[in-house]
Amino acid sequence: MTTQVREPAAEAAPTGKPPKAPRTPRYKTTWRKAWKRDWQLYTLVIVPLLFFLVFRYAPMLGNVIAFRKFIPGGSIYGETWVGLRYVKMFINDPNFWEVFGNTMALGALSLVFVFPLPIVLALLLNEVRSRYFKRFVQTVSYLPHFLSIVIVAGMVMQLVSLEGTVNQVVRAFGGEPTSFIQEPDWFRSIYVSSEIWQTVGWGTILYLAALTTIDTQLYEAARIDGANRWQQTWHVTLPGIRPTMITLLILNIGTFMAVGFEKVLLLYNPLTYPTADVISTYLYRVGLVSNNFSYAAAIGLFESIIGLTLILSANAISRRTVGTSLW
Repeated sequence: MTTQVREPAAEAAPTGKPPKAPRTPRYKTTWRKAWKRDWQLYTLVIVPLLFFLVFRYAPMLGNVIAFRKFIPGGSIYGETWVGLRYVKMFINDPNFWEVFGNTMALGALSLVFVFPLPIVLALLLNEVRSRYFKRFVQTVSYLPHFLSIVIVAGMVMQLVSLEGTVNQVVRAFGGEPTSFIQEPDWFRSIYVSSEIWQTVGWGTILYLAALTTIDTQLYEAARIDGANRWQQTWHVTLPGIRPTMITLLILNIGTFMAVGFEKVLLLYNPLTYPTADVISTYLYRVGLVSNNFSYAAAIGLFESIIGLTLILSANAISRRTVGTSLW
């Protein structure tokens, strides 16, 4: 038998260039192919896009009347160009700066007291081992969210009226009844308390959902290292829900200036204007009641610019310091 010996392949001559890495296939999907493949999903986006286009972006064109004199019955974009006339008007208007301060105060109180409480309630419910008690607390805390603002305002006014439950308790302890709803000093407390009662239970849903994504092995490792319940909450639970907390905080900061118009409008009265009148209710009186639409548009544009600046700043600060942001 003859054995064939295969000669070794000739080595490639060195060229001085590093060998090229093998190319990975690139899969390019055109819009036409993507639409043909997932057209059912894309059709679901049409209605939300139309909603935002018609009710959010198209009305932005009306901001031009902040710089034009608008006359009811005339052009929707105003009659004559007046420049910064209405901007100067609200800068020199002492009433505007009063309502601006009220808006900042109510927004700050809501951010300080209303925002953290859903986190606290979610952490407490997470420690509850009785399933029935946990469901009971969740149901009771969620119910106020489904009540109409009108019903909530009516309940609040009944509770704090002269013959309401609060004053009856005050009388039982020998105190004098107070008309809380007509006292400017009490309005902010009433508003923040009603916001806590109405929104805290609903706000815990997102945090409870975020708690379910935390790996249970992290708690086991913490217990092995000797961590107690408080240390587990501080070092495992809170870092686990931090992205959700930061996202909701940025959104709350973005709506800092948009204090609830409906509830304030239903609860306040001329006696409580010094502490209750906010930008949204001031716009309502100036724009719709007094028919000064251009002036109201200028104030609304000013409020929107501040809100945009706040959310952009909060997002940038969060991205650099915490590493979590909306975009």
